[in-house]
Amino acid sequence: MKTQSGTAAERIARPPGSLEAPPGAHPTSLNVLAYGPDTIHEEQDVPAGEAAGVVGTHPVTWIDQQGLADVSTLKAIGEALGLHQLALEDTLNVRQRTKLDEFGDFYFIVAHMPIAFDSLETEQVSIYLGAGFLFTAQERPGDMFDRVRERIREGRPRLRLGNVDYLAYAILDALVDSYFPLLESIAERLDDLELKVLGDSSREHLTNLNEVKRDLITLRRYVEPLNEVVSGLLRLDETIISESTKVYLRDLDDHCSRAFELVESYRDVASGIMDLHLSMTSHQMNEVMRVLTIIATVFIPISFIAGLYGMNFDPEASRWNMPELSWAMGYPFAIGMMILCAGSMLTYFWKKGWFR
Repeated sequence: MKTQSGTAAERIARPPGSLEAPPGAHPTSLNVLAYGPDTIHEEQDVPAGEAAGVVGTHPVTWIDQQGLADVSTLKAIGEALGLHQLALEDTLNVRQRTKLDEFGDFYFIVAHMPIAFDSLETEQVSIYLGAGFLFTAQERPGDMFDRVRERIREGRPRLRLGNVDYLAYAILDALVDSYFPLLESIAERLDDLELKVLGDSSREHLTNLNEVKRDLITLRRYVEPLNEVVSGLLRLDETIISESTKVYLRDLDDHCSRAFELVESYRDVASGIMDLHLSMTSHQMNEVMRVLTIIATVFIPISFIAGLYGMNFDPEASRWNMPELSWAMGYPFAIGMMILCAGSMLTYFWKKGWFR
């Protein structure tokens, strides 16, 4: 406990811009993809100095760092590209909010990318947009940008003829698109839960509903700020984001809005299913209470008759002390009164519609 407290205190007291690898960070590797209209240069797992040296040899250079364990690599890239220490610190602090920051010569974007299409687990992606280069830093190997790389390798004109701003758009577009399969998975879970709740309102379904609602709250925290990021890019000067790229960014802004609307819509659906569950539970409880009320009401006169004839008065002491006890038909008479009372009340309840 003392060690943990000391570590936390050191983190709080350290100066701004201090670089420290996050706990459990994955091994670091640098990949370079530089290209122009007619040329392409690609290298895997290159040193930081060589990766930074590629910048300027082609119109667009994409340096992708996967894994944050090696702080020296990130620091070397930052020094070579002129990246601010505060931005580098935010890259290593993997619990940042999605945002867009300006640092003079470059723009810094933080976003969160789903690791799989059927899991809410995400990783932080830091994007540095500068003159002629795009530097991305990810928490772990593997991402949703393989299709972007394939389009560059295939020589697709929009990417190969575009500048670094279009590459930034393509990466953000792939990141936003990765949320839609996840949203579809949540929609299927909600449909399944709705059918189960209609058939059986058990507590297990309520637990699953709460899990879905927590997932949607988390998704909202990731998706909503993406609108602010894209809107911020649309407001940048044309020397940074060209007018032709802004056309695509407006479309991306619509995608972000649609993803956010789906999250809000599914939250309403989840709340509606939860209300349905509570209504079904209340209805079942009312049914149980109605049955118990009928049973209790029917047995009230029966209990009265049984209690009346259960009193220990001596018939020989007075002719008024329960003469039925000495009557040969006394017992059938008492049973008959009980059956008559119960039957009359059940008939009355039936006519009132209590059994329908």
